[in-house]
Amino acid sequence: MTPFVKRLTLLGSTAALVAGALVPTQLAGAAPASAAAAYEWVALGDSYTAGVIPAAGDTFEVPRDGCERTDRSYPQVIDRDLGSFFELTNVSCGAATIEDITFRAQEPIGRHLPPLSEDPDYPFPPVPPQSEAVTSGTDVVTVGVGGNTLGFAEMLFTCLRLGSESGGVGTPCRDALAASVPERLTKVSEEYGEMLAVLHKKAPHAKVLTVGYPTVVPEDTAKCRYKDWEQFASITRGDLDWLRGDVLEPLNKVIEKSSGDHDASFVDLQDSSRNHSVCDSGKWVEGVFTQFPNEVAFVHPNARGHQNAADQVTSALLNAISPN
Repeated sequence: MTPFVKRLTLLGSTAALVAGALVPTQLAGAAPASAAAAYEWVALGDSYTAGVIPAAGDTFEVPRDGCERTDRSYPQVIDRDLGSFFELTNVSCGAATIEDITFRAQEPIGRHLPPLSEDPDYPFPPVPPQSEAVTSGTDVVTVGVGGNTLGFAEMLFTCLRLGSESGGVGTPCRDALAASVPERLTKVSEEYGEMLAVLHKKAPHAKVLTVGYPTVVPEDTAKCRYKDWEQFASITRGDLDWLRGDVLEPLNKVIEKSSGDHDASFVDLQDSSRNHSVCDSGKWVEGVFTQFPNEVAFVHPNARGHQNAADQVTSALLNAISPN
């Protein structure tokens, strides 16, 4: 039994009361219990929500739309555990930025990440802004986004190139990019607040849950092997320390603060995944490759990472619909 199912069992009587309260009195005796239990949940987000990599399951969209939602990503894991308790609409999409959720149609990239991988179906038609899936009838919204607005993938490519040129010595990526980080974080903060305002306007009665990013780089970067393509390849240890302390952890803090400022609840994934970074033996996030040179992951959560996210998000979902 998963932690979520245990939690659901413990809260079963409360959930039944909540469901019963949502059914008009005149229909309560006639409606099946399962029919009254569905809450409308919309899952928004980027590749850390969608799944994207083979280590996070198989894509299930037919025909493919390029968003690469996988069947072991955390929204799909929760959907299977919840049964009919929530009605899930999952419109998360790999490579999504905050603007792609708020107002902009996105052109998905699928698994097209040259020079690491080529997608034979690329390019894909645009998909609508994810916020269009949120309506006045939505009960709960989860959203995990911000890394692409920060430019994290671009930063990783730069760190790989500069680390290779330096032979693994020093902090060439920090030296090149550190000055741009405050402006990048400010951009995330501003756009995140605008996005949350749009979501609240579209679904004024919904609870909005924001999902942070897991631990990617360990505290002890001595665990990370230089030129190991199933870890961080040619990124130097000094730059990994910088990415963790000055880029990724501040990104989570910006998301958490923006959430508090805009009536949303932040779901932390960093603490629960602290000992499961790319360089840990029990990793929940894959490195540049899952299997070099055939299976590209480009630093994304695997199925174990998504299971942890599912455990954290399901607790938040149940709290969101529990009576005060």
